[in-house]
Amino acid sequence: MIQQIDYFVIAPPLALALVAGLVLMLDAFLPARPRTKPVLGLVTLAGVLVALAFVVAQAIRGGPPQSTFCVPADLAGSARLCTFVADGFTLVFAGMVLVAAVVVVLMSMTELAAGGIPVGEWYFLLLCTLVGAVTLPASRDLIMLVVALELVSLPVFALTAMKRYDGRASEAAVKLFVVSVVSTAVMLFGVSLLYGVAGTVYLSRLAVVFSGQAPAPGLAETTTLATAQSLPAVVSVGVVLVVAGFAFKIAAVPFHSWAADVYQGAPVPVAALLSVISKAAGFAGLILVLVAGLSGQAATWAPIVGIIAALTMTAGNLLAMRQRSAVRLLAWSSVAQSGYILAPLAVAAQGITPRLAGGTAASPAGTTAFPAGTGAFPAGSGASPAGMGPGAVGTSTAYLVIYAAMNLGAFAVVLLVSRTATRNELDDYRGLVFRRPAAGLALAFCLVCLAGLPPGLAGLFAKVFVFREIVEGGSGWLALIMAVNTVIGLYYYAVWTARLFTPPTAPVLARHRPMPTTWLAIGLAVAVAVLFSIAPQLVLDMTSLSAFG
Repeated sequence: MIQQIDYFVIAPPLALALVAGLVLMLDAFLPARPRTKPVLGLVTLAGVLVALAFVVAQAIRGGPPQSTFCVPADLAGSARLCTFVADGFTLVFAGMVLVAAVVVVLMSMTELAAGGIPVGEWYFLLLCTLVGAVTLPASRDLIMLVVALELVSLPVFALTAMKRYDGRASEAAVKLFVVSVVSTAVMLFGVSLLYGVAGTVYLSRLAVVFSGQAPAPGLAETTTLATAQSLPAVVSVGVVLVVAGFAFKIAAVPFHSWAADVYQGAPVPVAALLSVISKAAGFAGLILVLVAGLSGQAATWAPIVGIIAALTMTAGNLLAMRQRSAVRLLAWSSVAQSGYILAPLAVAAQGITPRLAGGTAASPAGTTAFPAGTGAFPAGSGASPAGMGPGAVGTSTAYLVIYAAMNLGAFAVVLLVSRTATRNELDDYRGLVFRRPAAGLALAFCLVCLAGLPPGLAGLFAKVFVFREIVEGGSGWLALIMAVNTVIGLYYYAVWTARLFTPPTAPVLARHRPMPTTWLAIGLAVAVAVLFSIAPQLVLDMTSLSAFG
């Protein structure tokens, strides 16, 4: 069997992988001079921009979703089974990850300028993480999903511990390693149970089997089941374990305790990477598994996701209120934001109808069947939930995109302040608007956005999107909990913002001259947040496309 590979489809991760190898070679053969550091940073930045250009080219090209690594038609039967699919969902997540990566690379250039961290290894590991983060939303089978998710996670262990002779960094790396290993083991156990019943790793066939529309090969003397509820309890166990595994990755309750210590011990660019890029990859995998593969088991996972979302936003906000460290506050804030992103998925079960292998959605009475090719997960490469559309998946993605811009802007300013404030506590930001007006105003805008208050309309629109979706989905209790948590979140964001405008009580030390890359990172993140505040419809249009493909 000869496998035909479409290199244009896999161009973004392939470009990142090639640049990662190039960076490692340049680091080995270039002379150890001060100019080598910015050269490697610029090569890394160029690689990210090339990958982003390929994503844009694929989006402009339009047409039906492109796929590669597909099972030959004579073996796949009537369905088209592909491992790698570049559809609207893939392109939105890949684009978000790569734009965030530009900011992280710029922050890395500032972090590495101080010395003490191996430059070549840093950029190599960062690019490897990006390869996994870009590949994961395109994955349409369980094996590819797990491999891509681990490719996102494994390099971050080393990046976290890159500060040599730093006890907090080493502790953070060990905690992250242990948590990630446990989460991977839990998720793999769940995946093995699902595979054992369904007899396939492709998400589209999983959806058909678990919705009761096809035989379950793992069941003795099985025939086509009348309903999804006819499946054995082991399927429910597998679903719960898979959700628990992803909950570790996105720092959702009760698997959130590692977040603050790891964020504080890691270099600031790594904390920013964990809060945006790693989180986005985790959510992409969770959405794919639940919506594309386990839509027939929505009755099992939707209530679990709703409860986890409520607990996550509540715990994150309550713990953030007690923090005096800027990075720890952003860590717990990130946990709370995960709860907001999860909330729409709790109502995703409303109207889900898995796509059959033949290409049309199985439509219950009163719902509309969507033709093949209109879903984010085309027939054969991932089941397309006909009732989801721009609703649950689109709302979660919209919130994630807006959150990424706001959070990266905050972390970029935190990196700037960390150059002169070793402890990096909230009191170190007192009077920042007077010392550095641009940085102070940028941080204030990002914090106001995260709180969901004007003039930070991006955060306000994001929360409105989520409120509307969960209310229309019939989860009034979840909307009420989110409303209460939004008010709680206002407190610690307001306290930090107030410090920025409070005149400093202690004499101001000599000003540190920031690198231009720091200002570029701040400017890019804030510019995107301002754009989303002015034109939120851009995000809605993109994420509605991601939900439909």
